[in-house]
Amino acid sequence: MAIDQTRVDFDHGRFTRGLARGLAGALLFALPMFLTMEMWELGLYIDRSRLFLLLLVNIPLLVLLARRIGFENVSTWHEAVRDASIAYFLGVLASAFVLFAIGVLSLGQALPEATGEIAIQAVPASIGALLGRSELGGRGDDDEDANDPINDDTQSGYGGELFMMAVGALFLGLNVAPTEEMILVSFKMSPWHAIALIVSSIMLMHGFVYALSFSGGHELEEGTPVWHALVRFTLPGYAVAFGISCYCLWTFHRLDGVDLTQAIMSTVVLAFPCAIGAAAARLIL
Repeated sequence: MAIDQTRVDFDHGRFTRGLARGLAGALLFALPMFLTMEMWELGLYIDRSRLFLLLLVNIPLLVLLARRIGFENVSTWHEAVRDASIAYFLGVLASAFVLFAIGVLSLGQALPEATGEIAIQAVPASIGALLGRSELGGRGDDDEDANDPINDDTQSGYGGELFMMAVGALFLGLNVAPTEEMILVSFKMSPWHAIALIVSSIMLMHGFVYALSFSGGHELEEGTPVWHALVRFTLPGYAVAFGISCYCLWTFHRLDGVDLTQAIMSTVVLAFPCAIGAAAARLIL
């Protein structure tokens, strides 16, 4: 049964364990980006207005995600904002620590360069900090977590479904969007390759959540037409992944100076991993 938390019965030990999982999650889930050269370089030359926009977009995303998987039971929006702020701080801390540890940052480096490199890494790291609670055992600490209904507003409903897809698409998209391979692959592809990749992405998304019946997936009710789930969830989910892909490529200057056809091809390539991330998000979180 859910227990209303107050300042008196606040479980500091449980919250501290959540912080430890958050830091571990930031390191674990963002480590590929910490070790990606393109991400280091982007921190140096990325347009500051685009970076600032990415940092702003990440704030409501973290707040909504914290309502679902905060560092301890989150029952109010105030607590969600608190946990989102902590996740952002952990993301910055993990980014600075790793970049210093591997020699990317140095004490004599110009402050704007160091700030850019840390800031761009802090976005995926902050998402990883919140994911750490669900993936590193935070939900199984006690029985009240398993039965806690307080976060139903972000777990259920059509909007909640699309939001979780967007989180998964953004997180996985940030892993690969800065790399040169996304652009190189798009140059090698023909329009037929692009069409095949779009169809494959949609089929894999649908299979992840429905056909394969993974834990956390959605069983179709008896008598529901097969096309219903495809039209209501899978196709809108792919549209979300496609939009996230376009935004990531624009943010990282991958669409600058290219024609519309090539921009679409690049977005289709990135939409493939983003679609997988969108489908997997509803299974993992």
